[in-house]
Amino acid sequence: MNHSTWRTCRARQLVGETVGYDREHVDARLAGDLGQAVYDRRIELSLSRAELADRAAMTEPQVPQLEGGDTVPPLPMLRRLAKVLDGSLTVAIDEGDSHVTFAPRSS
Repeated sequence: MNHSTWRTCRARQLVGETVGYDREHVDARLAGDLGQAVYDRRIELSLSRAELADRAAMTEPQVPQLEGGDTVPPLPMLRRLAKVLDGSLTVAIDEGDSHVTFAPRSS
């Protein structure tokens, strides 16, 4: 989906029309939501990018790529991230919708 198509869909959605987004848009939003969840939790724990990378067995350049929504890591890395960030990562994927939540573990 290019930017002008997205803007048209967004404008139609804002005026109350039902808009179907293509798979690329849903996937991009999921990647962005995942990155934001990781970023928010990392900041909450006062971890630097380097500390997160070291603890999660990632390279330091992978952290901003992940947090920026440029990439979705494989499942083993998601498992390590959940452990390092001391939380529960939930990714819900449905046909036309998806969302990510990162809940801290109860103390």
